[in-house]
Amino acid sequence: MHSDKLKYDQILKPGHVNPEYVRWEKHRVWQVKATLKDGMRHIYKVRDMYLDEDSWQVSIADLYDNRDQLYRVAVAHGLNYYEVPTQWDTLEVFHDLQSRRYLAMGLDNQSGMYNFDAKLTEANFTPDALRREGIR
Repeated sequence: MHSDKLKYDQILKPGHVNPEYVRWEKHRVWQVKATLKDGMRHIYKVRDMYLDEDSWQVSIADLYDNRDQLYRVAVAHGLNYYEVPTQWDTLEVFHDLQSRRYLAMGLDNQSGMYNFDAKLTEANFTPDALRREGIR
């Protein structure tokens, strides 16, 4: 899924990510269940998250609405960058079960891959820096 040989339209299909490019493997996870505090409002009443024990990143999250119905499911497709070393996501997918749509974020197959050698300063984290990175 992370290959620069794949185009986005090969990975992203109507209703789901192409399973031909998805790899699943067992990982030890820690389950963290977050429940909305009484008297507070939020789109999610409960977030049931599964954190990968090695990276502490959320790998899968079940998101429940205020009717206690499973509303959305989030899946982070992890990737090991052995040269850094770190584990990062190559794709994050959010499935909306009510609208039967999904949002995919983070693909970089048709653009530059992550540059972990970038030398950043505080100037890289200003509104002007964000404006410079924008595409019109």
